[in-house]
Amino acid sequence: MHQEVAPLAEQVQKYNPDADLAPVEAAYHYAKEKHEGQMRSSGEPYYTHPLEVAGILADMRMDPSTIVTAILHDTIEDTDATFEDIKENFGEEVATLVNGVSKLTRIESQTVEGKQAENFRKLVLAMSEDIRVLLVKLADRLHNMRTLHHIGKPEKRKRIARETLEIYVPLAERIGIHKLKSELEDLAFSYLNPEARESISNRLSYLRSEGNDLVDNIISELSGLMNKSGIDAQVTGREKTRYSIWRKMQRKNVSFEQLSDIMAFRIVVENVSECYHALGILHSKYPTVPGRFKDFISTPKPNGYRSIHTTLIGPSSQRIEVQVRTVAMHEEADLGVAAHWAYKQSDMNAAIRDAKKYRWLRELLDIIEQEVRPEDFLENTKLELFQDMVYSFSPKGDLMELPMGATPIDFAYAIHSDVGSRCVGAKINGRIVPLSTKLNNGDQVEIITSKTQNPSPAWERFVVTGKAKSHIRRFVRQQQRDEYISLGKAMLQKIYKNEGYDFAEKGVSGVVSQFKQMENSDDIYAGIGSGNLNARDVFKAIFPAHKSEPSGQKIDENSSEFQGKKKKSADSSVPIKGLIPGMAMHFARCCHPIPGDRIVGIVTTGKGVTIHTIDCETLEQFADTPERWLDVSWGNEDVTESHIGRLTITIANEPGALGTLSTVIAKNGGNITNLKITNRALDFWDMLVDVYVQDTKHLNNLMAALRATPEVVEAERARSR
Repeated sequence: MHQEVAPLAEQVQKYNPDADLAPVEAAYHYAKEKHEGQMRSSGEPYYTHPLEVAGILADMRMDPSTIVTAILHDTIEDTDATFEDIKENFGEEVATLVNGVSKLTRIESQTVEGKQAENFRKLVLAMSEDIRVLLVKLADRLHNMRTLHHIGKPEKRKRIARETLEIYVPLAERIGIHKLKSELEDLAFSYLNPEARESISNRLSYLRSEGNDLVDNIISELSGLMNKSGIDAQVTGREKTRYSIWRKMQRKNVSFEQLSDIMAFRIVVENVSECYHALGILHSKYPTVPGRFKDFISTPKPNGYRSIHTTLIGPSSQRIEVQVRTVAMHEEADLGVAAHWAYKQSDMNAAIRDAKKYRWLRELLDIIEQEVRPEDFLENTKLELFQDMVYSFSPKGDLMELPMGATPIDFAYAIHSDVGSRCVGAKINGRIVPLSTKLNNGDQVEIITSKTQNPSPAWERFVVTGKAKSHIRRFVRQQQRDEYISLGKAMLQKIYKNEGYDFAEKGVSGVVSQFKQMENSDDIYAGIGSGNLNARDVFKAIFPAHKSEPSGQKIDENSSEFQGKKKKSADSSVPIKGLIPGMAMHFARCCHPIPGDRIVGIVTTGKGVTIHTIDCETLEQFADTPERWLDVSWGNEDVTESHIGRLTITIANEPGALGTLSTVIAKNGGNITNLKITNRALDFWDMLVDVYVQDTKHLNNLMAALRATPEVVEAERARSR
């Protein structure tokens, strides 16, 4: 056997003594011949890369077919080798796997994102057939990240690192390969934010030098406690990764010193009953931290991860996180789905069938079918992969894993796309709730459907899963296109008429080629109707020599004449401190400031000063022009004049609910000046209500009274819209 492939062969033989190594050596010679003359950025011959990738997979104790695939994974893509060549020399299984890993064909997209999305789309399709494709791809990416420093251009290094963090790390996490995920994360982190990584490394080094005795003492005490109770346990301590520490600092907005669980301790025992025995011993000996207990043995994570997590005030009064698991669970936690393809797996076909059961993988395939643009697919896939999770149950007890912030609509689409599209209502823990309600861990969700229901465009405002978004968008696109075509055609016909021409379809079809991404007349009309195309631009393209006559004087809404016709605001007489006497002033309609709010003035050309609340989102538009900001405050505190406060209210769709709403507002001294229903559902209505009130205290009292009313589900002060 050739000396270059000998270490790999020995590695495979250690965990699989009966393995036939002839295909491994044959693959090495084949790859070396095919990659002849190709070099890596490091200056090494290219064939060394697939050998290293195979070594990574051998560390994961993968089956011989996967090892051979790793050695050959770039041959179809980068050499003159074909699928038939691989099939003839190494069999159909290896050829199919190599073909899956390859990018197949390059589709030229207009954007980098488009290329990335198209390649990722192919990867998802390939790994849906056999998830070993993903294992090879992850090992390939890991070796590329280990050697990324050889690439000269910093922007290219960053792009590859960002792609790794956004796509490959979540995929590794989803299939439970913790060891590989952690290394990919750390390597990407070192290129994307080297300063933060270095800072955390230095602090960890300091803690190690200061706290070695403490860690050893905790391990010793926990080991003694287990032995005393007759449990044969292996107790270890491990640091959390630098990237996970940094993410936690960002998520919780805390400093390094405020993190209490940088160290995690692991207790590995023989069987499941000993896991719960060990947990009972820990909880009886040490105080627990409320809300920090998770049992992933009784309810495993969707990627198969099983363990018990608990946080204690442990030895030396230190707050520590402890994980309890069996030896088998510990192995699965590092290898994840790769454990299914270890050499000892007796029924390989059953393992492959199991891989096809991954719900999240099916949902990625579903998104592929719904999305037309690759960029939309990539965006929705990232939504699907890169989220903290919430776990809820169907009435039958089926577990659904959804991103944090998910709603009953997301839950319905997770069950089946038809259930999502036909959803008309939902019950959480037996109680009917609005479809925009956010789910919590442990919620039992029942979906109510109707055959006549269709997805509502309003749903897209609050759903969070990629699957739900892609289905809603597709429906909206289909429904709106016809409307846009009719509207666009009418707008173009009106311009024709105003300019003295008779409308003809022929003229429109003749200029289609002048507009990007337009294939026919209907595309032009739809573009005009949706606002993406200007109707007059289309008219000018059809009649380039035509000069329009002035159609009359355009009214300028900012002109003094027009302003004079508008009703003067009753609020203009309210004294505001900080304004020059006689300066024009009005209150912003985006936030409706009222006495008691902290306010700021923005100087607007031609309009004087607009008063906003200090937390109004509109103020972000003026962040770059501080010279326009005025420091103002309310003048006479005991002014009795009424001001408009805007509320967002959700009420039950029941007879008399609106009457009750107006009665409660009137009884509490308010007066409705405007009411707009923003969303009508089967069971609930959302609305904006403008109410005359004295100040913020009056408005808060009114909201409290509304919240206490049975018909009112929610009452909040409306912010910028």
